[in-house]
Amino acid sequence: MTKYIGVLTAGGDSPGLNAAIRGVGKAAQGYHGMQVIGLRDGFRGLAENRTTPLGGEVLSGILTVGGTILGTSRDKPHKMAVGGKERDMTDAIVENYQSNHLDALVCLGGGGTQKNALRLASRGLNVITLPKTIDNDVAMTDVTFGFDTALGIATDAIDRLHSTAHSHHRIIVVEIMGHRAGWLALGAGIAGGADVILIPEIPYDVETVADAIRKRARGGKKFSIVAVAEGALPQSQARKLDAADAQKRTARTKEDKKRAKAALAAIAEQHGQHTVHLAQQLEGLTGLEARVTILGYVQRGGTPSAADRLLATRLGTACADLINDGVFGVMVAARGDGAEAVPLEQVAGKSKLVPQDHPWIASAKRVGTSFGD
Repeated sequence: MTKYIGVLTAGGDSPGLNAAIRGVGKAAQGYHGMQVIGLRDGFRGLAENRTTPLGGEVLSGILTVGGTILGTSRDKPHKMAVGGKERDMTDAIVENYQSNHLDALVCLGGGGTQKNALRLASRGLNVITLPKTIDNDVAMTDVTFGFDTALGIATDAIDRLHSTAHSHHRIIVVEIMGHRAGWLALGAGIAGGADVILIPEIPYDVETVADAIRKRARGGKKFSIVAVAEGALPQSQARKLDAADAQKRTARTKEDKKRAKAALAAIAEQHGQHTVHLAQQLEGLTGLEARVTILGYVQRGGTPSAADRLLATRLGTACADLINDGVFGVMVAARGDGAEAVPLEQVAGKSKLVPQDHPWIASAKRVGTSFGD
């Protein structure tokens, strides 16, 4: 019997999403003889039963297109705004899954999507996921699609900032995406020749950063590039965050949980203008003029790189093969040049952070890059 599969994209947009949709759709239809429909705007589209056919004419020409033709949202199945109130829409999702006679649901997304997919799998839906995010922080996969494109964009930005920094004898502080994981700032910092790289996994001391810049100035290099992940923290703030996280994990009463959430919110609010404050501190400590560049959403827009197109196509076609074989409740992980089905239980709720002993960090230190530690 013909199998029917639904495809949705959830969370933030990322280069390679359309390539993955195309990979799943073309392999499912052309190779396995399945029928494929798209679900608009993530889990909300499934909850509201907003579907669109994904025939060959729709999939044609989208390989090189950025964003997602299906639209996306950060809505969670169990916490969705409906009529001004937050509602659990899981029952509606299960009902629409069944009414569309779906044999499988393919969810393309990052860490949050893996958790939401696992919740739906626990309700009996045949779910399979693909890992996307420019942060490269999804657990149990070698790499996520979207990362390579964003890495190239951030590296190109640092390359271009070098000339301004050199010409005006300035410190250029460039903020790169990455709340909890520093893969993007680390990779772009190394590839772009940044003099200082600050990532969430290595809390920094601003005096140490300033000292590294002063040493460069004494050596005749009167400019510096500081690549900073948006989630990088000074050591004092990192200790507060660790304490608040520990308080949240061990909280037993509602009041304790509220206090922990309030502490985390206060830290987040204080961190809002972190990059600007860092530049001001470095200017005061070094006597050099400092300027801030925040790359923002430009990092995840535009045409996906060749590497991301290859990865998304590889994982998408592997996804169709797994559906044909009746394998569900898994994420299609990149493993070497191939793909591997990893149970969602091993992925959901986990993050892949930069290890302190990662070869990229060792290489950066050997060429004189400071991490402020």
